[in-house]
Amino acid sequence: MRRPAPRTALRAAAAALALSLALAACSGDDASDDPTTPAAEASATPGGAPTPTAEDIAALEAVTVEGAPGAEPTATLPSTPFTVSAAVARLLDEGTGEVIADGDIVDLHSVWINGQDGSTELSSWQNGAPEQVVVSAAGLSAVLTDILVGGKVGTRFVYAFPSGEDTASVAVAEVVAKRPGRADGTAVAPAEGLPTVTLAENGAPSLTPATGDAPTTLTVQPLIEGTGPEVAAGQTALVHYTGWLWDGSQFDSSWESGTPFPVANVGQAGVIAGWNEGLVGQKVGSQVMLVVPPDKGYGDEEKPGIPPGSTLVFVVDILAAS
Repeated sequence: MRRPAPRTALRAAAAALALSLALAACSGDDASDDPTTPAAEASATPGGAPTPTAEDIAALEAVTVEGAPGAEPTATLPSTPFTVSAAVARLLDEGTGEVIADGDIVDLHSVWINGQDGSTELSSWQNGAPEQVVVSAAGLSAVLTDILVGGKVGTRFVYAFPSGEDTASVAVAEVVAKRPGRADGTAVAPAEGLPTVTLAENGAPSLTPATGDAPTTLTVQPLIEGTGPEVAAGQTALVHYTGWLWDGSQFDSSWESGTPFPVANVGQAGVIAGWNEGLVGQKVGSQVMLVVPPDKGYGDEEKPGIPPGSTLVFVVDILAAS
């Protein structure tokens, strides 16, 4: 499978907002063709990030945020252009909901402020669609990890980072829900002749291969049916997955890194055809087995751990779609 590089979770209209929180969405433009690239390598935040100074902390303290929790806030910058030298965050409200752990997926509302003139650039409150964010120490800056990991649903914070030589971008964000990190729904009995899937305590799948011949057409077999909306073409789906050859040899898994994989523009994503065809129409919360024949996979092309002409088996947990 072609693995896109991560994109920001708090999307914004301006290119300056291309720095952000995590991996809830992705872009296939910078994709790697290596299906075995560890998710941690694909998603890690570059090392050596600068530490916020006392001046950065003081600048963020001077940002005024008004509005009740649960509603869109109004942020006022102390002056413009507003600048900081490093990413910096400030807790506004601790929240009272479920505790957030490293690796959890949360729904996050945010409003972005242009540090150049103080104008609002983007608000998920206005479009009514919070973003799904993976709370991960591997994918977040330390200032955000400190707030979110161990925090609670309802946590509200203000965040700023340099977005140009003489300006910064500022966001006020609130965690409004926490999502299961695995499929959650009603078990479905698979058709005869397919591999057998066993789940670990954390939901990670293992596979006992089937003894018969591999199917010659794409097989889409729900194993758990979720209760969420159906994945629509063009959405970004956040998934956990493991991939095997038909003989049961594993070649890739997002579970090993603990970081879900974002599939951008489902239906035309930078992944194999079996994924694009098999994920559309499946419900969020579902677990789906995809048995992918060579013509819907890599064909006669050899990939690391995947010989030419291979039939592939994936077990995919659909965690979110937006």
